[in-house]
Parts: sequence; C-alpha cells; structure tokens
Amino acid sequence: MATVERHSVNPIKNFTPSWFAAVMGTGILAMTSMFYSSYLPFLEYVAQGLFYFNVALFGVLLVPCVMRWIFYRADALRDLNHPVIANFYPTLPVGMLVLASDFMVIGKNFQVGVWFWMIGSALTVVLGLLVPYIMFKGEHVTLDHINPAWFIPPVGLIVIPIAGSLVIGHFSGLANEWVIFVNYFGWGAGFFLYLALLAISMYRFILHRPLPNVLAPTVWINLGPIGAGTVALLNIVNHCCFIADKEPFFVIGFFFWGFGVWWVAMAIMLTIHYIRRLKLPYAMSWWAFTFPLGAYVAATHLVAQRFSIHLVDHFGFALYLLLFFMWAATLVNTVLHAAKGDLFRGG
Repeated sequence: MATVERHSVNPIKNFTPSWFAAVMGTGILAMTSMFYSSYLPFLEYVAQGLFYFNVALFGVLLVPCVMRWIFYRADALRDLNHPVIANFYPTLPVGMLVLASDFMVIGKNFQVGVWFWMIGSALTVVLGLLVPYIMFKGEHVTLDHINPAWFIPPVGLIVIPIAGSLVIGHFSGLANEWVIFVNYFGWGAGFFLYLALLAISMYRFILHRPLPNVLAPTVWINLGPIGAGTVALLNIVNHCCFIADKEPFFVIGFFFWGFGVWWVAMAIMLTIHYIRRLKLPYAMSWWAFTFPLGAYVAATHLVAQRFSIHLVDHFGFALYLLLFFMWAATLVNTVLHAAKGDLFRGG
C-alpha cells in the first residue's frame, strides 16, 4: 500500500520548484525573439505570442506552488533543505524578473513590470541568502551534490539589474536611491558568488565522477551568469548617472561575453557525450537548456550592437535558432510527460 501511495500522481504534493525554469526559458526566448525581429519582422509577433503564453504559464504554475506550501508544507520544506533541489526555488522570483523585462519591453506596460521587478527582487534576495545559508550551516552536503544548479541563486541576483536598470530615474529621492542600491548589490553579490561557485564546480568536473545523466543539462547553466551578467552590466552602465567614462565597462562586458563562447562549445560537447555514451532521458532539468542559452543569446546581440560587430550578431542568431529548437523540444516533452503524470509521481 505504501508503494502505491509513494508513486501515486499528485500534482500539488509532487510539484517541484524547477517548474518555474519554464517561465524563465520562455521569457528569455520572447525577449530574444523581439531583439532579432529587427532582422526578421515576423519575430515580433512570435515574441508577443510567447509573452502572453508565459504570463498565463506563470499564473497556472503559481497555483500548485502556493497550494503545496499550504497543504504539503513538510514536502516543500524538505525540498528547501535538499542541497540540489533547493537551488531551483529561486526560479520563481527569477521568472518574475524575466517577466518584468518582458512587460516593459514587449508588453509596453511599465507599471506592471515595476511591480514584478520589486516583488521578484525581494524574493530573489531572500532566497539568495536563505539557500546558501542552509547549505553553509548543514552537514548534509557532499561532493556528489555539487552541480551547476548551484549557480541559480547568484544568477537571480545578477538578473535583478536587467529590468532594474530601466527603473532607475523613475522614482525620486530615497526611493530612487533604493533602486540604485538594489541593482548594484544584485550584480556585485551575484557575480562574485558565481566566481566562487565556478571554482567549486570546476573542481567537481575535473576531480570527481561525472554528473548523473538527469543533471547533465545543468552544464548549460554555466551560460546563465555569463549571459545575464553581461546584459546586466551593459544595462546598468547605460542607465548609470554617475559613471563618466562608460567604455571601459562595456569592454569588460565584452571580455565576460568571450568566456561564454568557450562554455557554449563545452556545453555542446558534453551534451553530445551524454547523448552518445550515457543517454539523456527527459527530466525537468531539460529546462536548463533554455534560459542560460537565451541569456547568452541576448548578451551576444547587445554586445554586437554596442560594438557594431556583425559577425557576433550572426553567431548570436545561430544560437537563437538553437535556443528555439531546444525550447520547443523541451516544451513538447514536458507537456507529454505531464499529461502522462510522470512529472507528478512521488519517488
């Protein structure tokens, strides 16, 4: 009887926090579609369609998320204390930050975007402190738990200035000072946390056993801090009112973007390795194929625009096509496995 109970389908009890990675991935695809609509005008309609779909998706996913904390709090807290699963909790507020950018740029609704940014930023900061704190004080973390999903909390902090930089100057007095503070705190804290966790991740990749195939897609998360960090840096410097010489910061962003070229190649090589040698079964971790790559596509386009390098933009468009393919494949598989109940079974 216990076995039947354990593997029964329950969309609320077994709702995992990683679901909101779908909102992140869809939101960044909408934004990059809008970027490249300057070359292919029909992509503007694609961007708008994805935006409205994503708003609905966020609303639908928010219901079981909240209900789980009400009716199955013990399961939600267990996940929050898990050294791997806990890192996916920030996908909810990061999804809100991505939607904030989409509301401002695609939806042309600045006020709603500001609300999404404020709430998303607050939750991102809380989880950006809470998730590492739980791991720091516990004795339950081992080398086997190290994986690029640990980058998600710092990525969330780095994403804050992407939409937040657009808010600078829209408030006055102390409120505007708070906006500036949150933006610079987010990028600074997120970037240096990423560097520390990158060293730990590299240690695992080189000196420990490979990631289990279910977590293999997380190698793409390495592109998240690089892509989002580059976009956030360019945005925050563009909208800064106290940096006299901005060009050096743009060049730093270009160097940071260059690191991502290496990671794109490495992620592709490792993914092919897993497909050929270790298999790559569908899991919710497949959504790691989308937002990190999308953030890097956005960074590529902005770098190309800033430095007027057409080759870089062509490279970005090729990655955009890869992003669209990965997003579509992941969405179709997610819908199929959700319909069969596979994603809502207890383990």
